[in-house]
Amino acid sequence: MGERIGIVWNPSKVEEAELRDALSVALAESPGHEEADCLWFETTVDDPGQGAAAEALEQGCDLVIAAGGDGTVRAVAERLGESGAAAAELGLVPLGTGNLLARNLGVPLGDARAAFALALAGTASPLDLGEVRSRTADGAEERRGFVVMVGFGIDAQMIVETDDELKAKAGWLAYVESLGRAASSTEVVEASLSLDGGDPSPVPAHTLLVANCGSIQGGITLLPDAAPDDGELDLLVLSADTAGAWFDTMKNMMWDNGLKRLVAGGGTAESSESTTHLRAREVRVELPEPLAFEIDGEDVGEVAAFEVRILPGALRVRG
Repeated sequence: MGERIGIVWNPSKVEEAELRDALSVALAESPGHEEADCLWFETTVDDPGQGAAAEALEQGCDLVIAAGGDGTVRAVAERLGESGAAAAELGLVPLGTGNLLARNLGVPLGDARAAFALALAGTASPLDLGEVRSRTADGAEERRGFVVMVGFGIDAQMIVETDDELKAKAGWLAYVESLGRAASSTEVVEASLSLDGGDPSPVPAHTLLVANCGSIQGGITLLPDAAPDDGELDLLVLSADTAGAWFDTMKNMMWDNGLKRLVAGGGTAESSESTTHLRAREVRVELPEPLAFEIDGEDVGEVAAFEVRILPGALRVRG
């Protein structure tokens, strides 16, 4: 018998017939997959993918393909990570607006057939899974897995400010439209930051991102040292509050960690007066007030504190 493949798909992103046709073509073009057993698991509003992925594992799937947006990918990865890398491999068919993990891994965007083909024929590689435990102002706690990044500040506020109708029409460009409003409504706060169990230190920041991958929409790389399989988390702390400080931030991103790094052929990410790059395996943050928080490009409400840790090689992804 051939490989058993589970497709966890989000019906709000694509018609089932279109997705099935793309898979059929990819199977026909992938030698050795003629006898593949394909099972379909639909996500719902109440189950964005964890339950569907669990059912796929129960049905003995060797490969679970997340066909949807960032929320679907995150949910499937979270469930596979709980079972361990040996349970089933992860495939991606990006169908959302951000498609953050797919962008970082070089998975084809806007072409379901090509993405299916890569998942079928690609070699599985280790992928770290992040785990974040957040606490709201009223003390409610929640644990989630993530594969790209989490944090507060401009990135999270931009997601909150983005118009859903515009996002449906313009895709990731809708985030650019909301960037100005996000920047104007984000202020520097003094957070408490602890790395790898060390003593907490006060850190002024309007934005703090904890990442497993470094690139976001539009091909912008915020954390150039971030690698999805290095067993570490990369942090970006931004504290600009004046025009001069914002200029310093842009210089740091575009020149110090952009063109200059490209010309030099790499190197460690550089910090500046308004931009700090850090690395750790465990991160703890306490906020002076609840702030908007994002996980893999999705707004999850306001949090008062959060802890992040990395689970090295918890997943195996086809690509």
